[in-house]
Amino acid sequence: MSLLSIFRRKTFARGVHPASNKSTAGTPLRRLPFAPRMILPLAQHIGKPAVPIVAVGQEVVRGQLIARAEGFLSVPIHAPVDGVVEAIELRPSARGPWTESIVIRTYEASTQEVRWGTPRDMDALSAQEIIQAVQDSGMVGLGGAAFPSHAKLTVPKGRKIHTLVVNGCECEPYLTCDHRVMLERTDDLMLGIRYAMRAVGAEKAVIGIEDNKPDAVEAVRAALPADGSIAVAAVETKYPQGAEKMLIKSALGLEVPAGGLPSEVGVVVNNVGTLALLGRLLPLGQGLTERAVTLTGPGIKRPGDYWVPIGTPLRHVLEWAGAEDVSEREIILGGPMMGQAIASLDVPITKGVSGILVFDRRAVKAESDRSSYACIKCGECVQACPMGLNPSMLGLLAGSSEYELMGSRYHLGDCFECGCCTYVCPSNIPLVQQFRAAKSVLRQRAEIAKAKIEIHESGERFDFGHAEGEERKTGGRRHPVPETKG
Repeated sequence: MSLLSIFRRKTFARGVHPASNKSTAGTPLRRLPFAPRMILPLAQHIGKPAVPIVAVGQEVVRGQLIARAEGFLSVPIHAPVDGVVEAIELRPSARGPWTESIVIRTYEASTQEVRWGTPRDMDALSAQEIIQAVQDSGMVGLGGAAFPSHAKLTVPKGRKIHTLVVNGCECEPYLTCDHRVMLERTDDLMLGIRYAMRAVGAEKAVIGIEDNKPDAVEAVRAALPADGSIAVAAVETKYPQGAEKMLIKSALGLEVPAGGLPSEVGVVVNNVGTLALLGRLLPLGQGLTERAVTLTGPGIKRPGDYWVPIGTPLRHVLEWAGAEDVSEREIILGGPMMGQAIASLDVPITKGVSGILVFDRRAVKAESDRSSYACIKCGECVQACPMGLNPSMLGLLAGSSEYELMGSRYHLGDCFECGCCTYVCPSNIPLVQQFRAAKSVLRQRAEIAKAKIEIHESGERFDFGHAEGEERKTGGRRHPVPETKG
């Protein structure tokens, strides 16, 4: 190997290098015991919530379909345990609002065996039949976005996919569940990659793995097929290497256009955990009932990677893992850069939860209570932003409520909230929080504009200009005037 090839590391421009803290990488995956009650939110994915097909008092077995998909951008839900449906009611969710959920009381003798499913001959299925099988499995992107996997494998008309990029980077600090899946479910991963390649019509696949996981690189490389259709790319360890556009640039050298999708450059990206489980579930005709989750942090006595049944209450997980004095703990679902802090221990583990991080609340509070100062124009955020945006200017515009300008001139829509700008800001400005708020305002304005157009086209009068909370009689009915604050 030449010196030139050594220094040409597969990577993307900018980004950051946070401490990895991946102490659980050497611990094999273990199974978490069933909780006495499981909570299955009907909205565990991007798109329409699933629709229950079971009734209160009905017995179910592990793997049984309990909620069907509602349309194309939706997925079904399967029972994670043997038990009885105790309620279908509103329950707390990690995102805040209470959401309709199916509550199952677990039978004490419930087995880990999945006893529901009809085996398939995968070799006999067409591309469209594979995509339908993926939807029937209830699979979503397990990297955290929870986008329905069958929708991602559906290629837009007029586009041709030449490469499937498989995301094995796991660039978030602390998280190691994908790492363990690559080591322990390598054969399943290869099967899942083959199924996905057939579904999208790709002739080749590239598995991107950060170079701080040499054991995973070697394990996957040893399982590659002899025909050369699947390859491994060891990419630089850098955050956010696992973001779709960054990985496509690193592994293939292709640039996805601003505001565009990977399919525009002939690529589809899938997570290794997603494909490994598809490789196992599709031939058996089974649904998603569990996922690999990293459980770690200073507040955990038994850290590691676990197979956690979907719907397990967070409180049960923490009690089993030995988290002491949880009232003094800060708990994050996902990774520390893009994860979500939660306020209730009654929320369940859903399909999109890749990690549970437990920190000392006092230490986190001391860090978060640091004062913010005015932007000093140092340019650190500009140097760190992987999308090449100007977070400093976006932050100044957000402070002035210039949200439309943020979107039209400074490409706010291209920000995927990776947190690099906030991480490097010496003034401690909460840039990502500002961007999220701005996006929320723009979405609200777009919805109001759409409502105005629909009402105008229907011929109905509706005065959006009245004071907040007032009503105006139109067409014989009284309509509350929606809030239009910026």
